[in-house]
Amino acid sequence: MLLAATLAILLTMVLTLIRAVLGPTAYDRMLATNLFGTKIVLLIAVAGYALGWSSFVDVALLYAMINFVSTIAIMRFFEQPIEQPTSPPIATREPAE
Repeated sequence: MLLAATLAILLTMVLTLIRAVLGPTAYDRMLATNLFGTKIVLLIAVAGYALGWSSFVDVALLYAMINFVSTIAIMRFFEQPIEQPTSPPIATREPAE
């Protein structure tokens, strides 16, 4: 049963990587990257249970928190519009009287 869960998680991770590479927009790529991080948390939890690690839940939760904070930080970065450099106004001379 654990083998089936691990294979299913790995299959969805491959599909998520395909979406991250082929995503038409930056938001699709960011969503795929966030989903990939979530699948890594699931994989850590399943592998930790299968291998009998005593601290797999701590590692998975720590990785989930890092994934969440980095997603928020990157989305804040994408939220800000890119400012185009503006040239200074052309000085015009008043005709001498």
